[in-house]
Amino acid sequence: MRRGLSLLLTPLMTTALLAATPVAQAAPEPGCPWVGSDAPVEEKVGQVLSRMTLDEKLGLVHGAAGPFEFVGPTYAGLVPAIPRLCIPQLGLSDGPAGVGNSHTGVTQLPAPLALAASWDRELAAEYGGVIAREVLGKGANVVLGPTVDLLRDPRAGRAFETLGEDPHLVGELAAAQVGGIQDAGALAQAKHLAAYNQETLRNTPADNAVVDERTLQEIYLAPVQDTVDAGVASVMCGYNRLNGVHACNNSYLLNQVLKGQFGFDGFVTSDWFATQASYAAANAGMDLQMPGGCLFGPRLRFGVATGAVPTARLDDMVSRILRPMFRHGLFDRPATGSPDDIVTTPENAGVARRVAERGMVLLKNDDAVLPIQNRRSIAVLGEAAGSGVIGSGGGSPHVIARSIVTPFDGIARRADQDGVEVRFDAGRHADEVAAESDLAVVVVGKWSTESKDNKDIALSAQDNGLIEKVAAANPNTVVVLNTGGPVAMPWLDDVAGVVASWYPGQEYGAALASVLFGDAEPSGRLPVTFPAELADLPTSDPARFPGGRYDEGLAVGYRWYDREGIEPLFPFGHGLSYTTFAYSDLRTDGDTVTVNVTNTGRRAGTEVAQLYVGRPNTGGEPPKRLEGFQRVTLRPGETRQVRFELDERSLAHWDTGSHRWVRAAGDHTLAVGGSSRDLPLSIAVHVPDTTAVSEPTPAPPPGAPAGGDGTLTTLGNVLTCPTEMLYAGAVGAISLVGLPPGKQAEITPVNPSAGG
Repeated sequence: MRRGLSLLLTPLMTTALLAATPVAQAAPEPGCPWVGSDAPVEEKVGQVLSRMTLDEKLGLVHGAAGPFEFVGPTYAGLVPAIPRLCIPQLGLSDGPAGVGNSHTGVTQLPAPLALAASWDRELAAEYGGVIAREVLGKGANVVLGPTVDLLRDPRAGRAFETLGEDPHLVGELAAAQVGGIQDAGALAQAKHLAAYNQETLRNTPADNAVVDERTLQEIYLAPVQDTVDAGVASVMCGYNRLNGVHACNNSYLLNQVLKGQFGFDGFVTSDWFATQASYAAANAGMDLQMPGGCLFGPRLRFGVATGAVPTARLDDMVSRILRPMFRHGLFDRPATGSPDDIVTTPENAGVARRVAERGMVLLKNDDAVLPIQNRRSIAVLGEAAGSGVIGSGGGSPHVIARSIVTPFDGIARRADQDGVEVRFDAGRHADEVAAESDLAVVVVGKWSTESKDNKDIALSAQDNGLIEKVAAANPNTVVVLNTGGPVAMPWLDDVAGVVASWYPGQEYGAALASVLFGDAEPSGRLPVTFPAELADLPTSDPARFPGGRYDEGLAVGYRWYDREGIEPLFPFGHGLSYTTFAYSDLRTDGDTVTVNVTNTGRRAGTEVAQLYVGRPNTGGEPPKRLEGFQRVTLRPGETRQVRFELDERSLAHWDTGSHRWVRAAGDHTLAVGGSSRDLPLSIAVHVPDTTAVSEPTPAPPPGAPAGGDGTLTTLGNVLTCPTEMLYAGAVGAISLVGLPPGKQAEITPVNPSAGG
């Protein structure tokens, strides 16, 4: 997305000028004693800071992209090295689903939403590790991920980039991903702070999320805190305004909550051209401007010189960038890797396949149409099974594979092992091919991308028509959804099976075949509710999406369907298996909850046990929320005890009077089962007294801005930095038309020859 926008806008901006101050490079400090030192991190940060010139400090707080570059140079963003002080460069690389920025020789991982459907913390850490190793192999060292935005509306262009609709699920998996990235030696950057949930007119005053304090804290900020608790090095502020103030100069978000309430000691980076202020952004707590360097270069220099930005704030910005660089060894490792290196490996491809397999959700399986067995012929139908395959969504999460295993290729290879005939048709004669086959697999897709929201949750009329005519021709029809989120299914009653495969990366076909044939047990569970129709969405009112009014409050996702008594098409947490499970003996002991899970079927399988908590005296708020989950793999007949650990927030809510987390007195309900609508066991936990379980949000620091820059400062920004200000507006304008899809793979996917 970033490269595409650059190519689109550059011809329009040839008259723009960017003021820049060159930084002269002095001789290296003798020995750079902080390199290889065992001294405490803060001591090393102080040593470097004390030797830095003003030019060097300013050079560390912004990117090096030129006036006509929307990214780069080389990566999405670059902070040049300072050789005199042995400070290595920072290369910031997209993104949350693998190495992006049009680089090749990388692993195309499944989209984060597919990872979320695995409900697997260990797999999330592996996923993060793959991204980090490949980013480092390309010579960069900062991963622009994980994404901690919630899937508030499935029409959002970046829905596939999220980890689902629930803050606990998002926070747990994002924290695990942070651990995987940083254990591998790269810096993780969680994004976006906060309540960034749409593309329409983003980065403009029209993209203003109006959110009450309790909803903000419990829903949209909670996953950010989880990544901070996991030690995330950086946090990216987003394009949206929050209650009228742009996220990147919002002192409540950055100073009071992130750095104060959460105790974050790393650096805040702007999204690309999301810096809409100079002095106000710095004083509000933003530390690093991306991708260019005017507002935090010449403009910040002037602000420091005039006292509008205290020197101590600039020193804090620099310290926050140096701190994680020391903490994660960037000073002590020689730079390796190159953008031209091939960094994908069979091991990384194996992780991609496991994520795709574990993330596929079996939504419907009438008459045990799956797994495939005792079939002589299979029809694989639809463009999305061949040339129209989608492994990766669009925009900054887009990753280009060397090649993609298409659904047809994967099914055909696996079927060959059993001597099963496989035929293909893109659609024109699909019903005829289906009628002549024992089983029909119809693969359909829906494209989603950063830069443009979708107008609905419908498949194309062509795809819906394809499914309907195939289902009429063959009762054993299975639909595979290659989509970035929930879609409507007007044909649901007419098909025997449905599998949600999401955007499953380069190993798509191999993983799909493994699940369809039963070599891998379908263990994915929905990280998002599938509504029956668009009108059922909590955000169906245009004033909410894309209007920006968040007055559904806490009722996001399944909480809305529960509170309003709406029956979803498929509930949050739902997913079928090739076996069955039973729950028994729910107990609590202090902050520990245990339950027995038994495999009551004839096959081994994996269940995702889910714990939901209901507060006392709800007074109109949603009746329950997810507070724990555990994957458990069981042999036929095996029983295992599953354990959930509650923390200080599990039974608490955000109290807007005291601006802190409070555990309310009364009976809290704990319910356990296999989905948000399948909770066979429950137990009450009595809390005798109302108790505060956190410190309150700190007050604004001295000098914190209430909003953006003043009129004269803004005028100075525009006159000094016209290119940056124009690009900032272009980010929103592009959302009205979107950008064309990038290629899925270096080797273009194709339809098989006629007849398969």
